[in-house]
Amino acid sequence: MNSASNDMAQHEAQPEALKGRWAALAVLLCASFMNLLDVTIVNVALPSIQQGLKASDSAIEWIVAGYVLVFALGLLPFGRLGDIIGRRRIFLVGVTLFTIASGLCGLSHTTYLLVAARFFQGLSAAIMTPQVLALATVMFSAHERPRAFGMFGMTAGLATVLGPVIGGLLIDYNVFGLGWRAIFLINLPIGVFAVIAGRRLIPHAPRRAGMRNDYLGIVLVALAMFCLIFPLVEGRSFGWPLWCFAMMFAALPLLVIFILWQRRQARRDGPQLLSFSLMKSREFVAGAAMSVFFFSTIPGFFFCMALFLQVGFEFTPLHSGLTTVPFSIGVFIASFLGGRLGRIPSKLRVIGGTIVLAVGLFWVRNEVMKIGDVVPALQLAAPLFVSGFGLGVAIASIFQTILAGVPHQDAGAASGALQAVQQLGGAFGITISSGIFFLRIATMTADGSGPHLAYSDAFAQAIIYSLCAYGAVVLLALLLKGAPGNGTRKSGADMRKAAPQLH
Repeated sequence: MNSASNDMAQHEAQPEALKGRWAALAVLLCASFMNLLDVTIVNVALPSIQQGLKASDSAIEWIVAGYVLVFALGLLPFGRLGDIIGRRRIFLVGVTLFTIASGLCGLSHTTYLLVAARFFQGLSAAIMTPQVLALATVMFSAHERPRAFGMFGMTAGLATVLGPVIGGLLIDYNVFGLGWRAIFLINLPIGVFAVIAGRRLIPHAPRRAGMRNDYLGIVLVALAMFCLIFPLVEGRSFGWPLWCFAMMFAALPLLVIFILWQRRQARRDGPQLLSFSLMKSREFVAGAAMSVFFFSTIPGFFFCMALFLQVGFEFTPLHSGLTTVPFSIGVFIASFLGGRLGRIPSKLRVIGGTIVLAVGLFWVRNEVMKIGDVVPALQLAAPLFVSGFGLGVAIASIFQTILAGVPHQDAGAASGALQAVQQLGGAFGITISSGIFFLRIATMTADGSGPHLAYSDAFAQAIIYSLCAYGAVVLLALLLKGAPGNGTRKSGADMRKAAPQLH
């Protein structure tokens, strides 16, 4: 696997592998949007699902938690599986299964069936998602990646914020009389298109010879991720008993054993789930830590904002979603400017975008603290737009920065690892932000404050975590080299020499 011949293979010219890469990227973006939209849109529909299926609070929690847990557990092993047997093949399998799982979710008539279908959907997403970034990394030459990753940033940002809007529209207008089921069935035409177009447009490459999967490594990392994510997702609902902290503590020795096992495999030239050379890389480790902090902020922010608007000020799901539209506009504009911003080195884009995002959220916090009994949407529009613009600049550059020095044969495993820590960050961020939020509400209510003041103050306090996390992101970004800007375009001959090998 680490032989000189494999290293040479990464630099062989394969111009035919790059044909149709932008059309193939459109397919990858569709699949990515479908997955990200599903994650955000479900939260809006939970009250309707609970009422329609007469589900308990615990069952409703597992509709979300089950997906997150299985998704996070599967990202790293399926990322490596794509490296081994072909990313295109695994991607198409994942999209197909995700589409089937979405149909099963929409057709579920009991809570148990829906929870089981959500587990299946999370597994399917774990099969599909690591291949998306891995394919994009190897399909494009260095000077094209800023533009390609900028489109991923736009897709991620828009799906995150448009999810509540689309969910509110589907439920409020009861499209085709489907009620909450429409939020899952909307994936069917997108998934069918992605499968058909993906078979025609995504370049095919033969199976990698000599690579095998590391099954003991899969077990160790799965146990470690389970011990970290399960208590983060379920801890608050159980009242944070001692076993939650014991599980999180147990993850540390499991991760140490996993690292030692990968080192042993590297010395014996055995199969590795995550290349030990990556774990020794200061840049990759710093980048993974940076991902945890960065991706822990936005899910927690919008989780608390939804509660602030819908519970504290009785907004409808649609009204709540529309209030966040300026954020999506900011992300969209930043993504359109991605080509010009791509001339700036990726590390500087991460730092600059994060600072702009932090300034925007600080501005949101100041405006929230001024709110009385009415939330004026225009008062939040400008700071939300600035926040979205900062996210759009930074989010695409993060993965590009971290993956810049990753060998192509490890792109799938590295992509899966980064997205696994992204899920860990999201669970961690929601736990911290919601913990601050609910604790502050309880304190304010006990002191006799009204609901409007309590929810406004709680939301403002929860934002403080995001601001601290962005400080950590900037410090960690300083440790990274990152990818250069694309100000100097390569000649056609140079591009062909740099053409990566697809798998």
